[in-house]
Amino acid sequence: METFVEAEDGYRLWVETAGEDDLPPLLLIMGAGASGLGWPDALVSRLARHHRVIRYDHRDTGRSTRAFHERPYAVRDLAGDAVAVLDALSVDRAHVAGMSMGGYLVQLLLLDHPRRLLGAALWGTSVLGGARPDPEIPDEDLPGPDPRLLAMWEQMGQERDPEAELEWRVEHWRLLNGGVLPFDAEEFRDLERRVAAHSGTWATSSAHALADQSGMERGAELARVTVPTLVVDAPEDPVTPPPHAARLARAIPSARLVTVPGLGHALGSAAVPPLADAILAHTRSAGAGGRTP
Repeated sequence: METFVEAEDGYRLWVETAGEDDLPPLLLIMGAGASGLGWPDALVSRLARHHRVIRYDHRDTGRSTRAFHERPYAVRDLAGDAVAVLDALSVDRAHVAGMSMGGYLVQLLLLDHPRRLLGAALWGTSVLGGARPDPEIPDEDLPGPDPRLLAMWEQMGQERDPEAELEWRVEHWRLLNGGVLPFDAEEFRDLERRVAAHSGTWATSSAHALADQSGMERGAELARVTVPTLVVDAPEDPVTPPPHAARLARAIPSARLVTVPGLGHALGSAAVPPLADAILAHTRSAGAGGRTP
């Protein structure tokens, strides 16, 4: 089922649900600049056997309102959008899963809306700034992104015709995938064609990169989190390489760290089964929930 949800500041968000309405809700939160279609259909289908799965387009992505330059916002406002989606669907409590920027947003939800969460899963991300020092994993030991990615990111947003843009995005995915799990270039070409058709444009939005970053230095508050949390270690992630996941898991007392061998920062078909298994094992252990009467 597809619908649109009204968020703050006149933003309208595209939302899609899959699975039976009486199953425990599971909200999927994508990364920066990424449409909800970034969640592979195969992953959604596996999760929807056990959950009412909800995916949506962030502001300035997909079919959601694109108005950043007229109505700028902060990254933290995107966490409020996730709550707006739950409210619009009359979901009292839900499991949430987020990757990349979505992982930061999940951390904000853990801090500001714990009563709305049955459980949380996050990966491809790092701990919020301001976290308490960890003598076992000093922050200065946390590596930055792969230099090859940094070089590609300098080209992001350059004007290219659709075919050249498609090939640039496929090569970007190739790097994000890491060097262990198989990479199917045609699979990601198909993904990007569907995202462009869904969005009605090949243009890349810079809104999330330009959004206000203030209010995110809240890592020290994670020490009070009690919501059951899964941190997935993606050992081949070129954006937040190990030990970022371990550092995050150690900052959240209720967190459990599970490694998905070979996982990078892309959700190709080879990554779907083990990632789905890890998420479902966590949601089973965390408990169930349903809709507000």
